[in-house]
Amino acid sequence: MTDILSKPVLVLNRHFQPVQLTTAKRAFVLLYGGACQALDEEGEAYEFDDWRSLPVRNDDDAIPIVGGALRLPRVVHLHRYDRTPRVTVRLTRRNLMVRDAHQCQYCGKQPPLRELNIDHVLPRSRGGPDSWENLVTACRVCNLRKGWKTPEEANMRLARRPFRPKWSTTAQILLGTSTKYREWDPFLKAS
Repeated sequence: MTDILSKPVLVLNRHFQPVQLTTAKRAFVLLYGGACQALDEEGEAYEFDDWRSLPVRNDDDAIPIVGGALRLPRVVHLHRYDRTPRVTVRLTRRNLMVRDAHQCQYCGKQPPLRELNIDHVLPRSRGGPDSWENLVTACRVCNLRKGWKTPEEANMRLARRPFRPKWSTTAQILLGTSTKYREWDPFLKAS
């Protein structure tokens, strides 16, 4: 039951723009409290009482309730919230790898994930910060070859200069989950 209530639900603002992912548990709280409507695969909006009466289909996730089962919404539409979030991409190993397309920024190879490291362009031993502009993905061989030197001193060239990515809300939502439902497609493609 806990796993089902942890499933992701896409949250839309009142202008039907994606805002974030939430859990099914939180979506039910919003739906039951009247703060949002659940949308089905056709885009039809339902208040809680109407949603409760919908039948559970084979490919739906559901939670058992007295007298049957309650279908989990995959998309909820907020009544009053009209902001769009400002996307701040967190500096993490995973996000660095995504920015660099899982490719060594020195030799251009795409080895298995376990063979990739994060390299400081200006080494930490020389005061190089942990920042988007100073970190790149590097294979083990290139990272060891470069060592504590700068790329110029090691006679190595960067494929491209490191930068702070500017991802959209949609990209951030998709990067944040391994699950993606077809009901999300119209809203994620439009933004």
